[in-house]
Amino acid sequence: MKTIISIRGGMAGRPEWRLSEKADFELNENEHIAIVGPNGGGKTFLAEMITMTHPMYGPVSTYDFSPSEKPLISDNIKYLTFRDSYGTADSEYFLQQRWNADTVDPDMPTIRQLLDKAYEISGPDTAERRAMRDHLYSMFQIEPLLDSQIIKLSSGELRKFQIIKILFYNPRVLVMDNPFLGLDAEARGYLLGILDTLAASGWTRMILVMPDCEQTLPSFITHVIEVKDLVAGKKVPVSEYRPSNTVKSLTMTMKDSILALPSEAPETPEDVVVIKSATVRYGDRKILDGVSWKIRSGEKWALEGRNGSGKSTLLSLICADHPQRYANDIKIFGLGRRASIWDIKRRIGYVSPEMHRAFQDDIPAIMIVASGLQDTLGPVSTIDRQEAAVSRFWLKVFGIGALEDRTFMELSSGEQRLVLLARAFVKDPDLLILDEPLHGLDLSNRERVKEIIRTFCRRPGKTLIMVSHYREDFPECITDWKRLG
Repeated sequence: MKTIISIRGGMAGRPEWRLSEKADFELNENEHIAIVGPNGGGKTFLAEMITMTHPMYGPVSTYDFSPSEKPLISDNIKYLTFRDSYGTADSEYFLQQRWNADTVDPDMPTIRQLLDKAYEISGPDTAERRAMRDHLYSMFQIEPLLDSQIIKLSSGELRKFQIIKILFYNPRVLVMDNPFLGLDAEARGYLLGILDTLAASGWTRMILVMPDCEQTLPSFITHVIEVKDLVAGKKVPVSEYRPSNTVKSLTMTMKDSILALPSEAPETPEDVVVIKSATVRYGDRKILDGVSWKIRSGEKWALEGRNGSGKSTLLSLICADHPQRYANDIKIFGLGRRASIWDIKRRIGYVSPEMHRAFQDDIPAIMIVASGLQDTLGPVSTIDRQEAAVSRFWLKVFGIGALEDRTFMELSSGEQRLVLLARAFVKDPDLLILDEPLHGLDLSNRERVKEIIRTFCRRPGKTLIMVSHYREDFPECITDWKRLG
């Protein structure tokens, strides 16, 4: 059997990029491998070693990409990582800009133009490649989006664009880190379908980096490598793989500490959110069309809908982040269009997939959490003793107290998610808005976060809006359901 990649005793050259022990790895011609394990366990370190993202020292490594005639490792291995639901989005993306999409430069290229460019530079224009391109467009149902600008895509729509673009290169090995992050069930099914097709065709070998919460691995996966505690295990056939994850519940002491938090909130009106026939459009495209919603104090709502249905846009109206909020009849805590947005924001704790983009600097985790006390995006420069204490409390609640001095960019994607969740809770908000809070979390952390939500929402006057594509993600405290699309 032909071996495509063989690494013996591999270790990254710098400590911040390496596993705690030397690792062996082998990918053979007829294999597709899943790298699984808990958050912070070292999965991405192994993937980066395989792809030579960082220089290694000492290992004996061989790469045989024949019959490919491309000479470089980077030409034959494509590494697509999704650290948040916007993944490797083009630089035009940033948190507030997507809510101002109607003001974006009209000369910004469309998805069609960007894909045409990617197709052009990735290989010759042959009948076979054109058929491949058309098949990808059909499978991913991207035709209706081709004339849109990238800034106007939802997270799931953007995922389709990114994967299509990378597949144009016809990589010998395709490595995808968190490939299903943020996709609804339908989009996930489409992605599984195209990956199944790719696997069956022999066109490329795939390595998927996945959290251990995935109940079933894709059917084309032949082998599994579990990475935990910064140690890569042996490659085993998928039929022999038995996950070793354990769930660490929130302690009773920690639950009591949450329930005992002092309540100093101002009087809350009976109706926390009142939206009447809200409409949001970008040009001719309606994102929301006459949506109404009333949320009373103490209610716990689940918000559902497929990718692109407008969930995140609706939440941005509630959080006073969207410029079209002022064109709609919306009251939050009884405050209408003329109210200061800061009077609204100070009572809301919010986390969303795209919020990750606001914190790309090397600043300590505790400073990220403390920024949630100030109602603004981006880091804070200094915090006082009380702010530090409450930030440490929530870091400990989420099980990441030991990471308070680690910089955000040093953390794994799952650890980053937990830091941003702690940031949403730190101000003890009256309205907690959690947009896909379980993104990229392993089984243990998913259960812990759900337990924290349940406990927090037992306190009087706490109102919850939570978004997820999957019913099993919602905690039992949910009382009401709303679906868009």
